[in-house]
Formats: sequence, C-alpha cells, structure tokens
Amino acid sequence: MDVINEIKKQFKSGNIIMQLIIINVAVFVIINIFALIFFLFNIGGANGFVLIDWLAVPASLKILMYRPWTLISYMFTHQGFMHILFNMLWLFWFGKIFLEFLDRKKLLSVYLLGGISGAVLYILAYNIFPAFEPWIEASNAIGASASVYAIVVAISAYAPNYEINLLLIGRIKIKYIALFVLAIDLLSIPQGNAGGHISHLGGALFGYLFAVQLKNKRDISAGFSSFIESIAAMFSSKPKMTVKSNKYTKKSASSDIKEKGASDIEFNKRKATEQEIIDKILEKISKSGYESLSKSEKETLFKASKK
Repeated sequence: MDVINEIKKQFKSGNIIMQLIIINVAVFVIINIFALIFFLFNIGGANGFVLIDWLAVPASLKILMYRPWTLISYMFTHQGFMHILFNMLWLFWFGKIFLEFLDRKKLLSVYLLGGISGAVLYILAYNIFPAFEPWIEASNAIGASASVYAIVVAISAYAPNYEINLLLIGRIKIKYIALFVLAIDLLSIPQGNAGGHISHLGGALFGYLFAVQLKNKRDISAGFSSFIESIAAMFSSKPKMTVKSNKYTKKSASSDIKEKGASDIEFNKRKATEQEIIDKILEKISKSGYESLSKSEKETLFKASKK
C-alpha cells in the first residue's frame, strides 16, 4: 500500500523526532486494532485491552520479573487519543529545541533513559510508601510522558534562557515552562494517577542530571548511546564491498596508510576547533539567551545540530 510505503520512507529519511513519533503512533494503532478485535470476539474481558497488560510496566516486582521488557515497551504505549496527542506534541516541540543544541544520539538516549528512570521511580515509590500498598498488584504505567519530561527538563536546564512564543502569554523562557509542569505534577500526586505523576518526575530527574553533567563536559548517556549503536549495527545490513582496478588511480598500501594518518590528524584538529566554537556559543546562550546570538552563530549552531 502507498500509505505504508510512505510511512516507511518517512521513518527512514526523517529525523529522530519523527522516528519516535512514528513508533509511538504505530504501537497506538496496533493496540487499538487488537482492542477492537478482542471486543468483537469477547476475548479477554469486556474492555478488550488485554494487550496493554503485556506492554505496561507493573508496580509489582513479582510481575515485573516475568515482564522485564515493559521497562522499555511502556514508554511507547498509549491507550487514549488525547494521551498520545499531547505527548507527541511536547516531544515534537521540545525535541526540535533539543536538536538545536545537541545531537540525535543524545535525544534518543535521553528519551530511553528518561523513560527507564521514570519507571524505576514509579516502582520504587509504590513498593516503599504505605499509601500505595493496596494497589501494588493492580497498578501499571503506560505512556511516553516520563521520556518526554526528560527531554523537556534536559534542554530547559541546558539552555534555560531559550525563549519561545506562547499563545496569549507571549515570549517566555523554557525554564519557567519546565518548572510549571513539574510543580503541577508534584502537587497532583494525591489527586489521582499518582503512578503517572511519579514517573514524570523520574524522567525529569534524569533529564536534569543529564544536562548538569553535560555542562560539566560529562555525557552520562555516552555508554548507553554506544550500547544502542552496537544493537542497531547487529540488525543493520552491511553494504557490499566492491573492488575496482584502475591503473591510473591505483596506489600502494604504504601511500594509503600515510595519507590516512595525515587526514586523521587534520580531521581531529578540525573537530576540536568546531567543538570549541560550539561550546562558546552554548555558554553565551546559557548566560544571555538564544536571542543574543548573531546570525552567523545561529547558523553555526543549526549546522552542528544536523551532524
């Protein structure tokens, strides 16, 4: 079908934000198709959402032992339309800001690690605090909110003075948006959906730690990024190597090695210089805001985010 082919094309050619959105939407559609089938054939009860139980992360440690994959699957799982809509909008808006300063590898790592952190804090809270004891066995969590909060807080802590336009409010620094939503979540814990609010705070906590450490020149997501790359490499098809012979372009092995060594040194020098320029720009943003950048500095930052 043309629609499926178009989605595949968008997934392969799109940036990491669109890829994450497509995965979330695809899982949402699949879940609701199964829900319809389960409902029509009266499988798994009246609500037909048995599949959710196998994707949602449980608060019970006993159940989690048999469903460890839910620490990942839950952050791509949504049941209601408004739930996925708002999560994907926040991911799109703040993901774009994130990529203005940092790269796609960091965004993916923050999304996944933020989601895992949210799940861990949710499970710990339900197994530690007496208020949640009656609901441990029945409680589970779904949604990308913890992952999205990690991205929102990470970029808000990394570039706190970056400003955006909000309808009816005007220009506002993103750090105030992050503080507002976090305060709402914290105060909403006793009001209902406590597990969801706690997981949001877990994701936000990781996002903050990530940004603080990155400002100190330490990327706490680097090891995880390498792990994800190694997993992806296992499933990616390796291009076939072709050997061409040309008497006019053929070089000796020693010549190739010599040129490669020289180019590596030049490449490393150039990358170090570029990184120094980016660091100065980011420091300027942290002190004076994004709008303080010159046109050339904005272009430099934009080009760096595409690499």
